[in-house]
Amino acid sequence: MQRHADNTQAGEEPEAKQDEAPLLAEQPSSRTGLCSARCGLTLVLHISLFMAYGLRVSLSIAIVAMTNGSHPHGWSGSAPHSSYSGFAQDGVIFPAQYTLWAKWAPPLERSRLMNIADAGCTFGTFFALLVAGIICQSLGWPFVFYIFGAVGCAWCLCWFLLVYEDPAHHPWISAREQEYIVSSLAHQGTCHGHSLPLVAMAKSLPLWAITIACFCTDWLFYMLLTSMPTFMSTVLHFDLRENGLLSSMPYVGNGLGHILAGLLADFLLTRRMLGTAAVRKLFSALGMLLPAAFLVAVPYIGCSSTVAVVLLTLALTIISLTGAGININHIDIAPRYAGFLLGITNTFGIVAGIIAPTAVGLLVSQDLQTGWRNAFFVSAALNLFGLIFYVAFGSGTIQDWAREDAAGQ
Repeated sequence: MQRHADNTQAGEEPEAKQDEAPLLAEQPSSRTGLCSARCGLTLVLHISLFMAYGLRVSLSIAIVAMTNGSHPHGWSGSAPHSSYSGFAQDGVIFPAQYTLWAKWAPPLERSRLMNIADAGCTFGTFFALLVAGIICQSLGWPFVFYIFGAVGCAWCLCWFLLVYEDPAHHPWISAREQEYIVSSLAHQGTCHGHSLPLVAMAKSLPLWAITIACFCTDWLFYMLLTSMPTFMSTVLHFDLRENGLLSSMPYVGNGLGHILAGLLADFLLTRRMLGTAAVRKLFSALGMLLPAAFLVAVPYIGCSSTVAVVLLTLALTIISLTGAGININHIDIAPRYAGFLLGITNTFGIVAGIIAPTAVGLLVSQDLQTGWRNAFFVSAALNLFGLIFYVAFGSGTIQDWAREDAAGQ
Protein backbone atom coordinates (compact mmCIF):
# COMPACT_ATOMS: atom_id res chain seq x y z
CA MET A 1 0.00 0.00 0.00
CA GLN A 2 1.29 3.45 -0.89
CA ARG A 3 2.12 6.00 1.77
CA HIS A 4 0.60 9.46 1.44
CA ALA A 5 1.09 12.92 2.91
CA ASP A 6 -1.44 15.51 3.99
CA ASN A 7 0.32 18.30 2.09
CA THR A 8 2.99 18.69 -0.53
CA GLN A 9 5.58 19.74 2.04
CA ALA A 10 5.13 16.64 4.17
CA GLY A 11 7.95 14.77 2.45
CA GLU A 12 8.75 11.44 4.04
CA GLU A 13 7.22 12.07 7.47
CA PRO A 14 5.40 9.14 9.08
CA GLU A 15 1.70 8.86 8.25
CA ALA A 16 0.59 9.55 11.82
CA LYS A 17 2.37 12.93 11.81
CA GLN A 18 1.06 13.70 8.32
CA ASP A 19 -2.41 12.89 9.56
CA GLU A 20 -2.25 15.33 12.46
CA ALA A 21 -0.21 18.20 11.01
CA PRO A 22 -3.01 20.19 9.30
CA LEU A 23 -5.38 19.58 12.20
CA LEU A 24 -3.02 20.97 14.81
CA ALA A 25 -2.34 24.06 12.76
CA GLU A 26 -6.06 24.93 12.63
CA GLN A 27 -6.93 24.63 16.28
CA PRO A 28 -6.27 28.17 17.61
CA SER A 29 -9.03 29.87 15.58
CA SER A 30 -11.58 27.06 15.40
CA ARG A 31 -14.28 28.63 17.62
CA THR A 32 -16.70 31.10 16.08
CA GLY A 33 -19.98 30.25 17.85
CA LEU A 34 -23.28 28.62 17.00
CA CYS A 35 -24.36 31.51 14.78
CA SER A 36 -21.65 30.85 12.22
CA ALA A 37 -22.44 30.33 8.54
CA ARG A 38 -21.25 26.73 8.63
CA CYS A 39 -23.55 25.95 11.57
CA GLY A 40 -26.36 27.54 9.59
CA LEU A 41 -25.50 25.24 6.69
CA THR A 42 -25.67 22.28 9.07
CA LEU A 43 -29.18 23.28 10.12
CA VAL A 44 -30.28 23.79 6.52
CA LEU A 45 -28.92 20.40 5.45
CA HIS A 46 -30.49 18.72 8.49
CA ILE A 47 -33.90 20.12 7.55
CA SER A 48 -33.36 19.23 3.89
CA LEU A 49 -32.59 15.60 4.71
CA PHE A 50 -35.48 15.62 7.19
CA MET A 51 -37.78 16.74 4.37
CA ALA A 52 -36.32 14.31 1.82
CA TYR A 53 -36.82 11.28 4.04
CA GLY A 54 -40.17 12.57 5.27
CA LEU A 55 -41.35 12.76 1.66
CA ARG A 56 -40.01 9.28 0.95
CA VAL A 57 -41.70 7.65 3.93
CA SER A 58 -44.96 9.58 3.58
CA LEU A 59 -45.16 8.33 -0.01
CA SER A 60 -44.77 4.75 1.22
CA ILE A 61 -47.55 5.25 3.76
CA ALA A 62 -49.84 6.95 1.25
CA ILE A 63 -49.37 4.09 -1.23
CA VAL A 64 -50.41 1.58 1.42
CA ALA A 65 -53.42 3.74 2.30
CA MET A 66 -54.43 4.10 -1.36
CA THR A 67 -54.51 0.35 -1.89
CA ASN A 68 -56.13 -0.54 1.44
CA GLY A 69 -59.87 -0.78 0.85
CA SER A 70 -60.82 -2.23 4.23
CA HIS A 71 -60.60 1.08 6.09
CA PRO A 72 -62.63 4.27 5.49
CA HIS A 73 -59.56 6.43 5.16
CA GLY A 74 -57.34 3.69 3.82
CA TRP A 75 -54.98 3.41 6.80
CA SER A 76 -54.72 0.50 9.23
CA GLY A 77 -52.53 2.18 11.79
CA SER A 78 -49.35 0.17 11.17
CA ALA A 79 -46.28 1.67 9.58
CA PRO A 80 -45.04 0.02 6.36
CA HIS A 81 -41.58 -0.68 7.67
CA SER A 82 -40.79 -3.22 5.00
CA SER A 83 -41.52 -0.78 2.20
CA TYR A 84 -38.95 1.68 3.50
CA SER A 85 -35.43 0.66 2.70
CA GLY A 86 -33.74 4.03 2.69
CA PHE A 87 -33.23 4.12 -1.05
CA ALA A 88 -33.85 7.87 -1.10
CA GLN A 89 -30.06 7.85 -0.95
CA ASP A 90 -30.18 6.24 -4.77
CA GLY A 91 -30.14 10.04 -6.08
CA VAL A 92 -28.12 13.34 -5.94
CA ILE A 93 -28.75 14.46 -2.36
CA PHE A 94 -25.82 12.86 -0.57
CA PRO A 95 -23.17 13.38 -3.28
CA ALA A 96 -24.22 17.03 -3.42
CA GLN A 97 -24.04 17.30 0.35
CA TYR A 98 -20.54 15.83 0.47
CA THR A 99 -19.39 18.22 -2.25
CA LEU A 100 -20.64 21.11 -0.12
CA TRP A 101 -18.97 19.83 3.04
CA ALA A 102 -15.65 19.46 1.24
CA LYS A 103 -15.73 23.25 0.84
CA TRP A 104 -17.34 24.18 4.15
CA ALA A 105 -16.33 21.76 6.93
CA PRO A 106 -12.95 22.31 8.67
CA PRO A 107 -11.29 18.98 9.54
CA LEU A 108 -11.66 19.54 13.29
CA GLU A 109 -15.42 20.10 12.91
CA ARG A 110 -16.15 17.73 10.07
CA SER A 111 -17.61 14.93 12.18
CA ARG A 112 -20.13 16.95 14.14
CA LEU A 113 -21.25 19.18 11.28
CA MET A 114 -21.88 16.29 8.91
CA ASN A 115 -23.42 13.96 11.47
CA ILE A 116 -25.82 16.57 12.81
CA ALA A 117 -26.96 17.14 9.24
CA ASP A 118 -27.27 13.39 8.57
CA ALA A 119 -29.43 12.94 11.67
CA GLY A 120 -32.20 14.61 9.70
CA CYS A 121 -32.66 11.35 7.78
CA THR A 122 -33.82 9.25 10.71
CA PHE A 123 -35.68 12.09 12.44
CA GLY A 124 -37.55 12.74 9.20
CA THR A 125 -38.40 9.05 8.94
CA PHE A 126 -39.66 8.99 12.52
CA PHE A 127 -41.75 12.14 12.00
CA ALA A 128 -43.34 10.90 8.77
CA LEU A 129 -44.22 7.52 10.29
CA LEU A 130 -46.17 9.33 13.01
CA VAL A 131 -47.71 12.25 11.13
CA ALA A 132 -48.54 10.66 7.77
CA GLY A 133 -50.59 7.95 9.45
CA ILE A 134 -52.56 10.52 11.42
CA ILE A 135 -53.22 12.53 8.24
CA CYS A 136 -54.49 9.43 6.47
CA GLN A 137 -56.82 8.58 9.33
CA SER A 138 -58.19 12.06 9.92
CA LEU A 139 -58.12 13.78 6.52
CA GLY A 140 -57.60 10.98 4.00
CA TRP A 141 -54.58 9.89 2.02
CA PRO A 142 -54.68 12.67 -0.65
CA PHE A 143 -53.79 15.23 2.02
CA VAL A 144 -50.49 13.44 2.60
CA PHE A 145 -49.47 14.54 -0.89
CA TYR A 146 -50.88 18.04 -0.47
CA ILE A 147 -49.29 18.77 2.89
CA PHE A 148 -45.90 17.14 2.47
CA GLY A 149 -45.63 18.31 -1.13
CA ALA A 150 -46.44 21.93 -0.25
CA VAL A 151 -43.94 21.97 2.61
CA GLY A 152 -41.31 20.43 0.35
CA CYS A 153 -41.83 23.08 -2.33
CA ALA A 154 -41.66 25.88 0.25
CA TRP A 155 -38.43 24.49 1.68
CA CYS A 156 -36.96 24.22 -1.81
CA LEU A 157 -37.29 27.99 -2.15
CA CYS A 158 -35.57 28.45 1.21
CA TRP A 159 -32.73 26.19 0.03
CA PHE A 160 -31.96 28.40 -2.97
CA LEU A 161 -31.97 31.49 -0.77
CA LEU A 162 -29.87 30.13 2.11
CA VAL A 163 -27.25 27.79 0.59
CA TYR A 164 -24.09 28.97 -1.15
CA GLU A 165 -21.43 26.94 -2.90
CA ASP A 166 -18.52 27.96 -0.71
CA PRO A 167 -17.56 30.58 1.93
CA ALA A 168 -16.28 32.98 -0.75
CA HIS A 169 -19.80 33.28 -2.25
CA HIS A 170 -21.68 33.62 1.04
CA PRO A 171 -22.93 37.22 1.48
CA TRP A 172 -23.30 37.19 5.28
CA ILE A 173 -20.30 35.21 6.47
CA SER A 174 -17.86 37.06 8.72
CA ALA A 175 -14.35 37.74 7.49
CA ARG A 176 -12.94 35.79 10.43
CA GLU A 177 -14.97 32.68 9.71
CA GLN A 178 -14.28 32.83 5.98
CA GLU A 179 -10.55 33.10 6.61
CA TYR A 180 -10.63 30.22 9.08
CA ILE A 181 -12.52 27.87 6.75
CA VAL A 182 -10.43 28.72 3.70
CA SER A 183 -7.12 28.39 5.57
CA SER A 184 -8.13 25.12 7.22
CA LEU A 185 -8.98 23.59 3.85
CA ALA A 186 -6.09 25.09 1.87
CA HIS A 187 -4.09 21.85 1.97
CA GLN A 188 -6.75 19.87 0.11
CA GLY A 189 -6.73 21.92 -3.10
CA THR A 190 -9.61 23.19 -5.20
CA CYS A 191 -12.57 21.26 -6.57
CA HIS A 192 -11.81 18.93 -9.46
CA GLY A 193 -12.67 19.74 -13.05
CA HIS A 194 -14.09 17.40 -15.66
CA SER A 195 -11.34 14.79 -15.44
CA LEU A 196 -11.31 12.00 -12.86
CA PRO A 197 -8.36 9.75 -11.95
CA LEU A 198 -10.47 6.62 -12.38
CA VAL A 199 -7.56 4.22 -12.75
CA ALA A 200 -5.88 5.52 -9.60
CA MET A 201 -9.18 5.32 -7.74
CA ALA A 202 -9.66 1.71 -8.80
CA LYS A 203 -6.20 0.87 -7.44
CA SER A 204 -6.65 2.73 -4.14
CA LEU A 205 -6.83 0.38 -1.14
CA PRO A 206 -8.13 3.11 1.22
CA LEU A 207 -11.03 3.72 -1.16
CA TRP A 208 -11.72 -0.01 -1.45
CA ALA A 209 -11.63 -0.20 2.35
CA ILE A 210 -14.41 2.39 2.58
CA THR A 211 -16.41 0.77 -0.21
CA ILE A 212 -16.31 -2.73 1.26
CA ALA A 213 -17.07 -1.46 4.76
CA CYS A 214 -20.04 0.52 3.44
CA PHE A 215 -21.39 -2.56 1.64
CA CYS A 216 -21.11 -4.71 4.76
CA THR A 217 -22.56 -2.06 7.08
CA ASP A 218 -25.49 -1.31 4.78
CA TRP A 219 -26.20 -5.03 4.47
CA LEU A 220 -26.73 -5.23 8.23
CA PHE A 221 -28.56 -1.88 8.41
CA TYR A 222 -31.07 -2.58 5.66
CA MET A 223 -31.52 -6.19 6.75
CA LEU A 224 -32.56 -4.96 10.19
CA LEU A 225 -34.61 -2.06 8.91
CA THR A 226 -36.66 -4.13 6.48
CA SER A 227 -36.76 -7.49 8.26
CA MET A 228 -36.89 -6.63 11.97
CA PRO A 229 -40.69 -6.07 12.02
CA THR A 230 -41.20 -9.47 10.34
CA PHE A 231 -38.87 -11.17 12.84
CA MET A 232 -40.70 -9.56 15.76
CA SER A 233 -44.04 -10.67 14.39
CA THR A 234 -43.30 -14.22 13.22
CA VAL A 235 -40.69 -15.34 15.76
CA LEU A 236 -41.25 -13.18 18.83
CA HIS A 237 -45.02 -12.77 18.28
CA PHE A 238 -44.61 -9.12 19.06
CA ASP A 239 -47.50 -6.79 18.17
CA LEU A 240 -45.99 -3.61 16.77
CA ARG A 241 -49.36 -1.85 16.58
CA GLU A 242 -49.68 -1.96 20.36
CA ASN A 243 -46.10 -0.83 20.85
CA GLY A 244 -45.69 2.06 18.44
CA LEU A 245 -43.20 3.90 20.58
CA LEU A 246 -40.92 0.88 20.88
CA SER A 247 -41.04 0.21 17.15
CA SER A 248 -39.99 3.79 16.46
CA MET A 249 -37.10 3.84 18.92
CA PRO A 250 -34.49 2.63 16.37
CA TYR A 251 -35.07 5.79 14.34
CA VAL A 252 -34.72 8.09 17.33
CA GLY A 253 -31.72 6.19 18.63
CA ASN A 254 -30.02 6.23 15.23
CA GLY A 255 -30.45 9.99 14.90
CA LEU A 256 -29.16 10.73 18.40
CA GLY A 257 -26.29 8.31 17.85
CA HIS A 258 -25.21 10.26 14.77
CA ILE A 259 -25.09 13.52 16.72
CA LEU A 260 -23.25 12.10 19.73
CA ALA A 261 -20.73 10.27 17.54
CA GLY A 262 -19.93 13.44 15.63
CA LEU A 263 -19.40 15.47 18.80
CA LEU A 264 -17.20 12.81 20.38
CA ALA A 265 -15.10 12.26 17.25
CA ASP A 266 -14.32 15.97 16.93
CA PHE A 267 -13.55 16.13 20.66
CA LEU A 268 -10.92 13.41 20.27
CA LEU A 269 -9.39 15.19 17.28
CA THR A 270 -9.43 18.62 18.90
CA ARG A 271 -7.79 17.34 22.08
CA ARG A 272 -5.17 15.53 19.96
CA MET A 273 -5.98 12.23 21.63
CA LEU A 274 -6.13 10.38 18.30
CA GLY A 275 -5.30 11.08 14.68
CA THR A 276 -7.85 11.16 11.88
CA ALA A 277 -7.31 7.56 10.76
CA ALA A 278 -7.50 6.27 14.33
CA VAL A 279 -10.76 8.13 15.01
CA ARG A 280 -12.37 6.86 11.80
CA LYS A 281 -11.34 3.28 12.54
CA LEU A 282 -12.43 3.49 16.19
CA PHE A 283 -15.95 4.65 15.40
CA SER A 284 -16.24 2.22 12.49
CA ALA A 285 -15.18 -0.61 14.79
CA LEU A 286 -17.76 0.32 17.42
CA GLY A 287 -20.49 0.83 14.82
CA MET A 288 -19.82 -2.48 13.05
CA LEU A 289 -18.60 -4.87 15.75
CA LEU A 290 -21.18 -4.19 18.49
CA PRO A 291 -24.27 -4.58 16.24
CA ALA A 292 -22.75 -7.79 14.86
CA ALA A 293 -22.32 -9.11 18.41
CA PHE A 294 -25.93 -8.23 19.25
CA LEU A 295 -27.17 -10.12 16.19
CA VAL A 296 -25.20 -13.23 17.13
CA ALA A 297 -26.70 -13.08 20.65
CA VAL A 298 -30.35 -12.81 19.54
CA PRO A 299 -30.89 -16.51 18.62
CA TYR A 300 -29.59 -17.61 22.03
CA ILE A 301 -31.74 -15.52 24.37
CA GLY A 302 -34.60 -18.01 24.47
CA CYS A 303 -38.17 -16.76 24.68
CA SER A 304 -37.40 -13.29 26.00
CA SER A 305 -38.94 -11.09 23.33
CA THR A 306 -38.14 -7.94 25.31
CA VAL A 307 -34.41 -8.67 25.36
CA ALA A 308 -34.46 -9.49 21.64
CA VAL A 309 -36.18 -6.20 20.83
CA VAL A 310 -33.69 -4.30 22.99
CA LEU A 311 -30.72 -5.95 21.27
CA LEU A 312 -32.07 -5.29 17.79
CA THR A 313 -32.88 -1.69 18.70
CA LEU A 314 -29.39 -1.21 20.10
CA ALA A 315 -27.92 -2.66 16.92
CA LEU A 316 -29.75 -0.10 14.77
CA THR A 317 -28.77 2.66 17.19
CA ILE A 318 -25.07 1.87 17.57
CA ILE A 319 -24.55 1.32 13.86
CA SER A 320 -24.94 5.10 13.55
CA LEU A 321 -21.44 5.44 15.02
CA THR A 322 -20.10 4.60 11.57
CA GLY A 323 -21.29 8.07 10.62
CA ALA A 324 -18.13 9.41 12.30
CA GLY A 325 -16.07 6.65 10.69
CA ILE A 326 -16.37 5.28 7.17
CA ASN A 327 -18.99 7.81 6.03
CA ILE A 328 -16.85 10.88 6.63
CA ASN A 329 -13.67 9.13 5.51
CA HIS A 330 -14.52 9.98 1.88
CA ILE A 331 -13.63 13.61 2.55
CA ASP A 332 -10.54 12.67 4.55
CA ILE A 333 -8.88 10.78 1.71
CA ALA A 334 -10.16 12.75 -1.32
CA PRO A 335 -12.00 16.01 -0.53
CA ARG A 336 -11.81 17.11 -4.17
CA TYR A 337 -13.77 14.02 -5.25
CA ALA A 338 -15.89 13.44 -2.13
CA GLY A 339 -19.25 13.70 -3.90
CA PHE A 340 -18.22 11.32 -6.67
CA LEU A 341 -16.76 8.81 -4.23
CA LEU A 342 -19.90 8.93 -2.11
CA GLY A 343 -21.90 8.13 -5.22
CA ILE A 344 -19.74 5.06 -5.81
CA THR A 345 -19.83 3.70 -2.27
CA ASN A 346 -23.51 4.52 -1.91
CA THR A 347 -24.23 2.46 -5.00
CA PHE A 348 -22.55 -0.52 -3.34
CA GLY A 349 -24.62 0.18 -0.23
CA ILE A 350 -27.85 0.19 -2.21
CA VAL A 351 -26.89 -3.10 -3.85
CA ALA A 352 -26.43 -4.52 -0.34
CA GLY A 353 -29.84 -3.12 0.59
CA ILE A 354 -31.41 -4.97 -2.32
CA ILE A 355 -29.62 -8.28 -1.77
CA ALA A 356 -29.93 -8.47 2.03
CA PRO A 357 -33.76 -8.68 2.32
CA THR A 358 -33.84 -11.15 -0.56
CA ALA A 359 -31.24 -13.34 1.12
CA VAL A 360 -33.17 -13.21 4.38
CA GLY A 361 -36.34 -14.27 2.58
CA LEU A 362 -34.60 -17.25 1.00
CA LEU A 363 -33.07 -18.38 4.29
CA VAL A 364 -36.29 -17.98 6.29
CA SER A 365 -38.39 -19.78 3.67
CA GLN A 366 -36.46 -23.00 4.31
CA ASP A 367 -36.79 -23.03 8.10
CA LEU A 368 -38.06 -20.21 10.31
CA GLN A 369 -35.81 -20.50 13.38
CA THR A 370 -32.69 -21.74 11.60
CA GLY A 371 -33.23 -19.30 8.75
CA TRP A 372 -33.29 -16.25 11.01
CA ARG A 373 -30.26 -17.49 12.91
CA ASN A 374 -28.32 -17.96 9.68
CA ALA A 375 -29.45 -14.54 8.44
CA PHE A 376 -28.11 -12.91 11.60
CA PHE A 377 -24.87 -14.87 11.41
CA VAL A 378 -24.28 -13.93 7.76
CA SER A 379 -24.80 -10.24 8.52
CA ALA A 380 -22.50 -10.41 11.54
CA ALA A 381 -19.81 -12.23 9.55
CA LEU A 382 -19.97 -9.68 6.73
CA ASN A 383 -19.60 -6.83 9.22
CA LEU A 384 -16.61 -8.49 10.83
CA PHE A 385 -14.96 -8.99 7.44
CA GLY A 386 -15.66 -5.40 6.38
CA LEU A 387 -14.25 -4.08 9.65
CA ILE A 388 -11.04 -6.12 9.38
CA PHE A 389 -10.50 -4.95 5.79
CA TYR A 390 -11.15 -1.32 6.75
CA VAL A 391 -8.85 -1.38 9.78
CA ALA A 392 -6.11 -2.98 7.69
CA PHE A 393 -6.28 -0.67 4.66
CA GLY A 394 -8.20 2.45 5.72
CA SER A 395 -6.42 5.81 5.81
CA GLY A 396 -7.01 9.29 7.19
CA THR A 397 -4.77 11.21 4.81
CA ILE A 398 -5.37 12.73 1.39
CA GLN A 399 -4.35 10.29 -1.30
CA ASP A 400 -1.81 11.22 -3.98
CA TRP A 401 -4.36 10.83 -6.77
CA ALA A 402 -6.69 13.28 -5.01
CA ARG A 403 -4.19 16.13 -4.95
CA GLU A 404 -4.52 19.12 -7.19
CA ASP A 405 -1.09 18.69 -8.72
CA ALA A 406 -1.95 15.10 -9.70
CA ALA A 407 -5.27 15.92 -11.36
CA GLY A 408 -3.83 15.93 -14.84
CA GLN A 409 -1.99 12.63 -14.49
